[in-house]
Amino acid sequence: MDKSAKIFIAGHRGMVGSAIVRVLEKTGYANIIKKTRRELDLTRQKDVEDFFAEEKPDCVFLAAATVGGILANMKNQASFLTENLQIQCNVINSAYLSKVKKLLFLGSSCIFPKEAEQPISESALLTGLLEPTNEGYAIAKIAGLKLCEYYNRQQGADFISLMPCNLYGYNDNFDLENSHFLPALIRKFYEAKKINADAVTVWGTGKVYRELLFVDDLARACVFVMNNYSGADFLNAGYGEDFTIAEYAGMVKKISGFKGDVIYDTSKPDGMFRKIMDSSKLRRLGWKPEVELGEGIKLTYDWYAAWRQKDN
Repeated sequence: MDKSAKIFIAGHRGMVGSAIVRVLEKTGYANIIKKTRRELDLTRQKDVEDFFAEEKPDCVFLAAATVGGILANMKNQASFLTENLQIQCNVINSAYLSKVKKLLFLGSSCIFPKEAEQPISESALLTGLLEPTNEGYAIAKIAGLKLCEYYNRQQGADFISLMPCNLYGYNDNFDLENSHFLPALIRKFYEAKKINADAVTVWGTGKVYRELLFVDDLARACVFVMNNYSGADFLNAGYGEDFTIAEYAGMVKKISGFKGDVIYDTSKPDGMFRKIMDSSKLRRLGWKPEVELGEGIKLTYDWYAAWRQKDN
């Protein structure tokens, strides 16, 4: 990407979109287009087509999505599927019609089969059944990456896709009903420490494994592939190590200073047992994460604590 390129960040207020903006601005990209949902509803086809026809961006980062944790995914399968399909189809097709030079689509590790061999390589896609708890979201993301692939092969577009593992960091969603597990842990331990509670309850057995990548590392990966990769095949982006939910709970407990007990509510679902990504293709291109896990969790906890104190 030329430093003067006109770059549209779809979803610039979200955790991933805001991180991409930070990385772009730090590295000298100044011509960045940002639109709030009130200014541009990406689920409305004509509005999106009109926006692209008027603005004519050179490059697009498609980070906008309807997302949530395991509870939100289970309760909102229809809306997660519908809204994400609408956003993806509108943005990707409008990018093609307006002759965008390059587009990056961001997916998710949930696209892979529930029983995929670990670590999960890109070739595992569509080789088995999906995890039922997030099937709607996964199907939408599979459709998005396939749409990019098909535009490349059929129309000669330069639309690439990156599939990250679970993400965390600044501007995450800390709502206990809709968040992913790490922001939920951070909020629970922060609040328990504040009121000197006896215990913190964690969903599930605590025995399932998850891989986490700090969101600014993903943002650096996004900018890196926009500058160093073209191809119809998508790439995985992961930290390279995974840990159990219980181990993550222990890390957050230590950072928070909470002294009480940790209780596991085994009546709640675990989701997939393990889903660590094989990110060797991206690493061979020259990218690797910079933020160590413990450092990243502490940065996120401190950010959340400062945000809560400011909010109060």
